[in-house]
Amino acid sequence: MSLEALRARLPDYARDLKLNLGSLATEPVLNQQQLAGTFIASAIASRNAEVTKALVAEFGPKLSPEALTAAKAAAAIMGMNNVYYRFTHLVGGDYGNMPAKLRMNVMAKPGVEKADFELWSLAVSAINGCGMCMESHEKVVKHGGLTSEQVQTAVRIASVVHAVAGVLDAEDALAA
Repeated sequence: MSLEALRARLPDYARDLKLNLGSLATEPVLNQQQLAGTFIASAIASRNAEVTKALVAEFGPKLSPEALTAAKAAAAIMGMNNVYYRFTHLVGGDYGNMPAKLRMNVMAKPGVEKADFELWSLAVSAINGCGMCMESHEKVVKHGGLTSEQVQTAVRIASVVHAVAGVLDAEDALAA
């Protein structure tokens, strides 16, 4: 499935999502690697097989094998970290001072530029709603030279991809 086929699958009530998906796919604020990786990491984090297949088919060829693996790794590691750090942040107490004792080696050597991996991690953290992780990754990407507009674009991509996944899940549930 292509991006256009995914857009065509969206019902009329999700026309804004269809338009946003199309315009964000060619957003010039991010370079090709940043854009493609953000779409892929966001698709994986949104947990919809159709969206993931379509966006990996569309954007995967625009990435090196290492960058594609890194985008998948960002979604994987943040799937774990967002749950853990959202818990420590929301519950408070001693948990924030305790070692996580979770392997996170990919964050030290993601296989791509650190700022790009962190941008993808930020997008996934936005989808998963981990404020602590969003703050941490936003700080790193800004320190790495990315602008507020680039950060906003990555989060816009994450929000649209997540909404598209939700609409398709709903449509599939209603059709069953």
